[in-house]
Amino acid sequence: MSWGTELWDQFDSLDKHTQWGIDFLERYAKFVKERIEIEQNYAKQLRNLVKKYCPKRSTKDEEPRFTSCIAFFNILNELNDYAGQREVVAEEMAHRVYGELMRYAHDLKTERKMHLQEGRKAQQYLDMCWKQMDNSKKKFERECREAEKAQQSYERLDNDTNATKADVEKAKQQLNLRTHMADENKNEYAAQLQNFNGEQHKHFYIVIPQIYKQLQEMDERRTIKLSECYRGFADSERKVIPIISKCLEGMILAAKSVDERRDSQMVVDSFKSGFEPPGDFPFEDYSQHIYRTISDGTISASKQESGKVDAKTTVGKAKGKLWLFGKKPKGPALEDFSHLPPEQRRKKLQQRIDELNRELQKESDQKEALNKMKDVYEKNPQMGDPGSLQPKLAETMNNIDRLRMEIHKNEAWLSEVEGKTGGRGDRRHSSDINHLVTQGRESPEGSYTDDANQEVRGPPQQHGHHSEFDDEFEDDDPLPAIGHCKAIYPFDGHNEGTLAMKEGEVLYIIEEDKGDGWTRARRQNGEEGYVPTSYIDVTLEKNSKGAVTYI
Repeated sequence: MSWGTELWDQFDSLDKHTQWGIDFLERYAKFVKERIEIEQNYAKQLRNLVKKYCPKRSTKDEEPRFTSCIAFFNILNELNDYAGQREVVAEEMAHRVYGELMRYAHDLKTERKMHLQEGRKAQQYLDMCWKQMDNSKKKFERECREAEKAQQSYERLDNDTNATKADVEKAKQQLNLRTHMADENKNEYAAQLQNFNGEQHKHFYIVIPQIYKQLQEMDERRTIKLSECYRGFADSERKVIPIISKCLEGMILAAKSVDERRDSQMVVDSFKSGFEPPGDFPFEDYSQHIYRTISDGTISASKQESGKVDAKTTVGKAKGKLWLFGKKPKGPALEDFSHLPPEQRRKKLQQRIDELNRELQKESDQKEALNKMKDVYEKNPQMGDPGSLQPKLAETMNNIDRLRMEIHKNEAWLSEVEGKTGGRGDRRHSSDINHLVTQGRESPEGSYTDDANQEVRGPPQQHGHHSEFDDEFEDDDPLPAIGHCKAIYPFDGHNEGTLAMKEGEVLYIIEEDKGDGWTRARRQNGEEGYVPTSYIDVTLEKNSKGAVTYI
């Protein structure tokens, strides 16, 4: 169906219709723009929501990662990916639909304007031809009336007997003139009429149909473009449906990964103290003195006293354990984590040992690298001064010694917690001994001990391993050996008052570590000096004076 044949006289109506089509196109473009803004805001709000509930990064120890927490974090990650897909939808709509619509609307307006101008020009030209034809028609009509008047005037004078011959001749000439002019105007009118009919036929059968055809094609292209944009609008979201489905499947898998048994076990591992439940309270019989007789008074008294002592001891033990099931006393954190329950203390010590081992490995690697560089400098002096590396090497060695001491000290504490027996069951590092001497068998927080008789209440005597070396070596009588030790690491002993030793060498212990990290030892040849406590494995005699026994 063609507009040119059906709507040849509806130029104004087609003008309004094409304008409505462009307005509708722009209205749909506005709809797409608002949908894009909704998608963008939705994605932004989703990302803010994920950011709000994501775990904060902190340097503190992380909380136990329960499966329910991990599942929630996985859901947050999937939701973040889902938000990204909403952004993809918005970008696709903006590029494929909205941007295309705005460009097409601009081109459509330009094309419509051109076609309408051509139609108006054609109409103006046809109107001009009609005016020329109408003017020639009116002029021909006017000349015909004038010729008719001249005819009537001539006939009147010709029939009038009183009229002179000259008047009759003049009227005849006037008639001939008007008749001639009428004939000329008739020919002009005929020519203009023929021209107008030709232009009118051309206008309504060629020009206007062509313009209307172009307008029709333009309007149909607009309709097709809308159809394509409708499809693109849906395809923008349909493309991301597989990825969105994977995000939703990831959320379902996260939900399925929740394991209540594993979470319960993590609670046990996190809060297990390692203490044994308190024992039963013994029955204390205070009625024995009522039935006591003179004959068995001594026996009863002895039994009563022994019963009271046992009861007091038992109650004291139980009283010391009650804090485990009540309110735990608060106090400052200790270096050996003795303020913590055994199981938690073991975990903390193991974590610290792992960290120290990693640091020791780094320092060892650095030492090896510095030694290699030093060898290169010694072989090729032009590349650098070997002496410039000595301060760094010394610093690295000090760090290695310090880390080894820390590791050994923490391993001793860990062995204490784990209750290792075997070859080192009766041996403890001297730093542990000093720790027990200083703090006793009861921590500042009030933690219990298994046997109050094992307390060592004597405070250690402080001494300086440099300022008092000379005085201590000037003793005439050699100090008795209170134990022996085995060197774990070699020690050079360059400083005054120290004793050099080789790895695996066995020495006598003549004085314990009193808290400064040094132990006084003696070789079999009588040579004495101080060695680092962390470099030796100490075994003290159970019955030696000043020694601490462990049962």
